[in-house]
Amino acid sequence: MAVEKQEMEDHVAPQKLPTDYEKIVRFMEEGIPFNRYLGLKVHHLEHGKCVLRLPWDDNFIGDTMRPALHGGVTSTLIDVAGGCACFTMIELPQTRLSTVDLRIDYLLPGPAEELFVSAEVIRMGNRVATATMELRAGSPTNEEVFAIGRGVYNVKRED
Repeated sequence: MAVEKQEMEDHVAPQKLPTDYEKIVRFMEEGIPFNRYLGLKVHHLEHGKCVLRLPWDDNFIGDTMRPALHGGVTSTLIDVAGGCACFTMIELPQTRLSTVDLRIDYLLPGPAEELFVSAEVIRMGNRVATATMELRAGSPTNEEVFAIGRGVYNVKRED
């Protein structure tokens, strides 16, 4: 079952979400203080995939001459999206995820616009998961991708 948010005001009613997805949305948006501080929102969520949305804030500028997005915001979005996609494929709360390796390719300067990062799990193993991510501005369907990433996540299953 997929879940998508069109606007911040259109927060999907909890009864429409599978229980685990509801927990993931709450954890990603409210349970991680840094995500909450940034204003990160889950835009779309389904098994092995997610799209996160970050409303633009001028505090995200890293190069004031262009202005362009700070690389730390780029890497944060890519990492969080990969982890979020992996969370859709684990049993909560018995399983934990942590980032083992993260590779980011900065293809273009990130524009000063609302940001969307999509992630897809390419392998979910018993101990390691791998996801690919793409970062876009303005729309989740924008053809221009300005950063891509691959994340490797440790999967720690509790008995």
